[in-house]
Amino acid sequence: MANPKEACVDVEKPVVYVLRGAHGRLLRVDNRPFEGMNDTLAFHSAEVSRWLRRGDAQAQRDWLRETDSDVLRVMEDVIALLIERGIIDYTELPQAARDKLDIRALVRADLEGLVDRG
Repeated sequence: MANPKEACVDVEKPVVYVLRGAHGRLLRVDNRPFEGMNDTLAFHSAEVSRWLRRGDAQAQRDWLRETDSDVLRVMEDVIALLIERGIIDYTELPQAARDKLDIRALVRADLEGLVDRG
Protein backbone atom coordinates (compact mmCIF):
# COMPACT_ATOMS: atom_id res chain seq x y z
CA MET A 1 0.00 0.00 0.00
CA ALA A 2 1.24 3.45 -0.84
CA ASN A 3 1.80 5.97 1.91
CA PRO A 4 -0.75 8.70 1.00
CA LYS A 5 1.57 11.44 2.20
CA GLU A 6 4.27 10.23 -0.16
CA ALA A 7 1.97 9.24 -3.03
CA CYS A 8 2.92 10.72 -6.36
CA VAL A 9 -0.36 11.92 -7.86
CA ASP A 10 -0.62 12.53 -11.60
CA VAL A 11 -2.84 15.63 -11.89
CA GLU A 12 -4.00 14.44 -15.31
CA LYS A 13 -5.58 11.32 -13.77
CA PRO A 14 -8.20 11.83 -11.07
CA VAL A 15 -7.53 9.95 -7.87
CA VAL A 16 -9.59 8.94 -4.89
CA TYR A 17 -8.42 8.51 -1.34
CA VAL A 18 -9.19 5.23 0.36
CA LEU A 19 -9.20 3.41 3.64
CA ARG A 20 -8.32 -0.25 3.42
CA GLY A 21 -8.99 -2.84 6.08
CA ALA A 22 -6.41 -5.24 7.47
CA HIS A 23 -6.87 -7.60 4.52
CA GLY A 24 -6.67 -4.86 1.87
CA ARG A 25 -10.45 -4.60 1.33
CA LEU A 26 -11.75 -1.11 0.52
CA LEU A 27 -13.72 0.26 3.44
CA ARG A 28 -14.08 3.89 2.36
CA VAL A 29 -13.51 5.80 -0.86
CA ASP A 30 -13.53 9.61 -0.93
CA ASN A 31 -12.66 12.35 -3.38
CA ARG A 32 -10.77 14.30 -0.69
CA PRO A 33 -8.01 13.25 1.70
CA PHE A 34 -9.39 12.23 5.10
CA GLU A 35 -7.97 11.28 8.46
CA GLY A 36 -7.16 7.60 8.59
CA MET A 37 -6.85 7.12 4.82
CA ASN A 38 -4.07 4.76 3.92
CA ASP A 39 -3.96 4.62 0.12
CA THR A 40 -4.84 6.37 -3.13
CA LEU A 41 -6.20 4.85 -6.32
CA ALA A 42 -6.88 6.07 -9.84
CA PHE A 43 -10.59 6.90 -10.04
CA HIS A 44 -10.93 4.79 -13.18
CA SER A 45 -9.25 1.73 -11.64
CA ALA A 46 -11.00 -1.62 -11.70
CA GLU A 47 -10.92 -1.76 -7.91
CA VAL A 48 -12.79 1.54 -7.54
CA SER A 49 -15.27 0.47 -10.23
CA ARG A 50 -15.97 -2.74 -8.33
CA TRP A 51 -16.44 -0.78 -5.10
CA LEU A 52 -18.89 1.58 -6.80
CA ARG A 53 -20.84 -1.36 -8.27
CA ARG A 54 -21.08 -3.36 -5.05
CA GLY A 55 -24.37 -3.62 -3.23
CA ASP A 56 -23.64 -0.86 -0.69
CA ALA A 57 -26.14 1.63 -2.09
CA GLN A 58 -26.00 3.90 0.97
CA ALA A 59 -22.23 4.35 0.66
CA GLN A 60 -22.66 5.15 -3.01
CA ARG A 61 -25.38 7.72 -2.26
CA ASP A 62 -23.17 9.26 0.42
CA TRP A 63 -20.26 9.48 -2.01
CA LEU A 64 -22.44 11.16 -4.64
CA ARG A 65 -23.75 13.63 -2.06
CA GLU A 66 -20.19 14.44 -0.93
CA THR A 67 -19.06 15.16 -4.49
CA ASP A 68 -22.11 17.21 -5.57
CA SER A 69 -20.62 20.54 -4.50
CA ASP A 70 -17.40 19.82 -6.42
CA VAL A 71 -19.34 18.94 -9.56
CA LEU A 72 -21.52 22.02 -9.16
CA ARG A 73 -18.46 24.26 -9.03
CA VAL A 74 -17.04 22.56 -12.15
CA MET A 75 -20.33 23.12 -13.99
CA GLU A 76 -20.38 26.80 -12.99
CA ASP A 77 -16.86 27.16 -14.38
CA VAL A 78 -17.79 25.32 -17.60
CA ILE A 79 -20.85 27.54 -18.12
CA ALA A 80 -18.77 30.68 -17.51
CA LEU A 81 -16.14 29.50 -19.99
CA LEU A 82 -18.75 28.69 -22.65
CA ILE A 83 -20.30 32.14 -22.23
CA GLU A 84 -16.89 33.84 -22.22
CA ARG A 85 -15.93 32.13 -25.48
CA GLY A 86 -19.25 32.94 -27.11
CA ILE A 87 -20.26 29.30 -27.47
CA ILE A 88 -23.50 29.92 -25.62
CA ASP A 89 -25.37 33.17 -25.10
CA TYR A 90 -26.11 33.95 -21.45
CA THR A 91 -29.53 35.34 -22.39
CA GLU A 92 -30.48 31.98 -23.94
CA LEU A 93 -30.26 30.27 -20.57
CA PRO A 94 -33.59 29.88 -18.78
CA GLN A 95 -34.32 32.79 -16.44
CA ALA A 96 -34.32 30.47 -13.40
CA ALA A 97 -30.83 29.23 -14.32
CA ARG A 98 -29.55 32.79 -14.82
CA ASP A 99 -30.99 33.83 -11.45
CA LYS A 100 -29.29 30.96 -9.65
CA LEU A 101 -25.96 31.55 -11.38
CA ASP A 102 -26.15 35.29 -10.62
CA ILE A 103 -26.91 34.74 -6.94
CA ARG A 104 -24.10 32.21 -6.58
CA ALA A 105 -21.67 34.57 -8.33
CA LEU A 106 -22.65 37.44 -6.01
CA VAL A 107 -22.29 35.33 -2.88
CA ARG A 108 -18.94 33.95 -4.04
CA ALA A 109 -17.68 37.47 -4.87
CA ASP A 110 -18.85 38.71 -1.46
CA LEU A 111 -17.07 35.86 0.32
CA GLU A 112 -13.89 36.43 -1.65
CA GLY A 113 -14.08 40.11 -0.71
CA LEU A 114 -14.40 39.20 2.96
CA VAL A 115 -11.38 36.95 2.70
CA ASP A 116 -9.36 39.70 1.01
CA ARG A 117 -10.26 42.22 3.74
CA GLY A 118 -9.73 39.74 6.57
